[in-house]
Amino acid sequence: MNTENEEVADWLLHITGCHRNSGFLLCHFYLSNVKGFGRSHKRIYRIYRELMLNLRIKPRKRLVQEMPQPLSVPEANNEVWPMDFMRDQSVDGRSIWTLNVIDDFNREVLGIEVDFSLPSEWVIRTLKHHLEWRGKPKVIRCGNGPEYLNAAIVTWTQKQAMRLEYIEPSKPQQNAYFERFNRTARYEWLSQYLWEDLEQVREAAADWT
Repeated sequence: MNTENEEVADWLLHITGCHRNSGFLLCHFYLSNVKGFGRSHKRIYRIYRELMLNLRIKPRKRLVQEMPQPLSVPEANNEVWPMDFMRDQSVDGRSIWTLNVIDDFNREVLGIEVDFSLPSEWVIRTLKHHLEWRGKPKVIRCGNGPEYLNAAIVTWTQKQAMRLEYIEPSKPQQNAYFERFNRTARYEWLSQYLWEDLEQVREAAADWT
């Protein structure tokens, strides 16, 4: 590594050591605009990867403890399937979305789909896949955001004789088992790494489940 690259490496270690939340974009901006190391995105990112800063563990946040809520438990498989989205970000700033589906009876993970966007057509295709090998649930429980009120999803579930059950706003305890699942997924793997591409996220999701 030449002298200038060594300086870049030292500054990368200094920035990420002092500001643990700083990602590559902030490091590159500081080095190119403040320290004057030029605007070679590829060179700085190569050094960033050689230092394995792309695999830094992000700092954990302390969870606020909530009062326990009594939960109703389904009596068999395929009674209730909760589903929800989670969001993270790649090193180049693109949003990464996951669609998580579980069976509320035994908390079995039916699938974690990963992509840069998950439109209604993708949601329906994912649910069709689960129906083919698992059978049909009586209820699909989800949030009440616009992505779940989408006409295509509502119409498809009605044709399948399945009921969409929406949790009330600001009442995550109505879907508490699934909220616990999402929280565990986020803190055990999704928020732990800096993602370079979708394949990394998909492999991590598969390993975790």
